[in-house]
Amino acid sequence: MPFQHPEEIGYGYVIERYVTRKDSDHPRYLELNSARVLRPGWPHAKRFARRVVDDAATITDAELEALLAYEWRSRLTAAWLIGVGRRASFRERLGSLLLASEVCHSGSAYCFALARLGTHADAEILTAYLDRYLPRTDLRYDQPAALGALLHLDARLGTHHADRFTQPDGLWDQWVNALAHLRDHPGYTPAERRRWTDLQCDFADGWTRP
Repeated sequence: MPFQHPEEIGYGYVIERYVTRKDSDHPRYLELNSARVLRPGWPHAKRFARRVVDDAATITDAELEALLAYEWRSRLTAAWLIGVGRRASFRERLGSLLLASEVCHSGSAYCFALARLGTHADAEILTAYLDRYLPRTDLRYDQPAALGALLHLDARLGTHHADRFTQPDGLWDQWVNALAHLRDHPGYTPAERRRWTDLQCDFADGWTRP
């Protein structure tokens, strides 16, 4: 997919307005890409959450498309806004971007958004991603985020899409064990991957409650 700067289509303002704006002491995209927003007691939490919720509600579809057509920072931010606002109309677009895996960092945000959308269709997208990329033990893309999101959806929907990936010595174990330093790493267990997605979604649920 070609990259297009928002300025080329008359939306040059969206980067400063949504991506690099500072609702804390760092640009928004950096906060969303870190774990700081999830830490209890973070001093910027209330202001940050309020502004993300406001933007998720008011950003237009055209502005989101402009962000999704550009680089990883804008795509990551757009995916979070889509997830927080549960913009289901962007499901297929996120799925295409996730499967293409063109840029770093943004894929985990697509997985978060699909987990927030919360339907069988989202689970199918995540399953397709894992079918494509878990056998590629040489690629360290967004497999952990995708598995966590799929496990989150399985728990929500009462399904078992992730079972065939997480069975002993299955594709997940093979992908993790391909790198010696990840073997038995606590951060790469299926339970930990689901916990991380649950934490993100629970946090976003808290943002959107009246």
